[in-house]
Amino acid sequence: MTQTFLLLTVAAAVILLLFLVLKLKINAFIALLVVSMFVGLTAGMKADQVLDSIQKGMGGTLGFVATVVGLGAIFGQILESSGGAESMAKYLVGKFGTGKASWAMVITGFFVAIPVFFDVGFIILVPIVYALSRDTKKSVLYYGIPLLAGLAVTHSFVPPTPGPVAVADIIHAQLGYVILWGFLLSFPIAILAGPVWGRHISRKINIAPPGYFDLPRESDNQNLPSFSAIITLIGIPLILILLATFTDVMVQKGIVVQGKLTDMIKFIGHPFSALTLSTLLSIYFLGIRRGMSRQYILELSTKALGPAGIIILITGAGGVLKQVLIDSGIGNMMAESIAGKALPPVLLAWVMAAIVRVTQGSATVAMITAAGLIAPVLEVVHPSEVQKALIVLAIASGATILSHVNDSGFWLVGKYLGMTEKQTLKSWTVMETIIALSGLVLTLLVSFLVG
Repeated sequence: MTQTFLLLTVAAAVILLLFLVLKLKINAFIALLVVSMFVGLTAGMKADQVLDSIQKGMGGTLGFVATVVGLGAIFGQILESSGGAESMAKYLVGKFGTGKASWAMVITGFFVAIPVFFDVGFIILVPIVYALSRDTKKSVLYYGIPLLAGLAVTHSFVPPTPGPVAVADIIHAQLGYVILWGFLLSFPIAILAGPVWGRHISRKINIAPPGYFDLPRESDNQNLPSFSAIITLIGIPLILILLATFTDVMVQKGIVVQGKLTDMIKFIGHPFSALTLSTLLSIYFLGIRRGMSRQYILELSTKALGPAGIIILITGAGGVLKQVLIDSGIGNMMAESIAGKALPPVLLAWVMAAIVRVTQGSATVAMITAAGLIAPVLEVVHPSEVQKALIVLAIASGATILSHVNDSGFWLVGKYLGMTEKQTLKSWTVMETIIALSGLVLTLLVSFLVG
């Protein structure tokens, strides 16, 4: 089969995916499996080969993603139910003062979204936005946009949130590098899309807090976990994973001799071990020591795995698409075509994610689809570990762009902040686009600098 035919097959696959999800309203998990079968059979694979690729792709992907996302979901659920997110927000607002509370909100969102899902973190913290707006007479957007920017950036850029974890696994990027570059690049993006944009748009759109809102009772604040405990629990897995990554690099470069100590560091710093440890510590310090019954903790853990399961299955289907593209030979064809045009993989990955995001709305589906499409290319061009991490972040950036009426986040934000659809487009949608474009610029810049 010609290169043109195979590349047209990929284009048809993307169109079919969008048709199944948008027009027929088929779940993304099923749609990705159907598209994978279509690609394999159209590319000339035998039926049994397609089925083998599905099993191989699903199993290979879920072995890592299911464990990390499942542990992260339980950790986040315990943090949420203990009042940890609220504790962090109130501590930072107290330290910054109401005059600079927008900075406190972006920092709060930035760290809360590492273990807690975006929508959950927003719903928990939006009463603090209401309270600040009521006290200062400023628009809700003055504090709401910084909170949303912090939540959105970290949710997309910094593992162990599901999106970057899934993409990193599909393209075989080291999680430590994704964490490192995710932190370095996402914080300036959060500032630009948060306090800077929030200050501007709040002058244009004046939204008052809802009339039904009552300030939280002072007694509610006294049983919250401490700020230091929350930061420590969030930081433990990140530091351990980074330490393991740097240890592995030093061993490979001959700077450090491999031995029992390095093996132990890499074991403890593996995402499985690091997240298991942090989850157990959160259960003890935020749950048992603060009076939660073991039965209640079990119920929280079970509850957390519901939304995590959906993400896990969609990610597995994305791994299936990647495997079919590789086994059918389309991956090689795509790589040769891209190499001939000298198109940076970072830019290609961003564009793929952006197209799927704008057309079907879900950032998670956009990230996983783009990762599945770009993975076979990377198998051929062999980017460095840093380049792979930047490609993960480029995909996350592209999958953030232009949230509009086909995105559930658009309606969630508009409803809770009391905005019309037009106001939501002018504030939230522009904020998401600032994140996407800033992410593209920074990942491209760094990719050129590191070669």
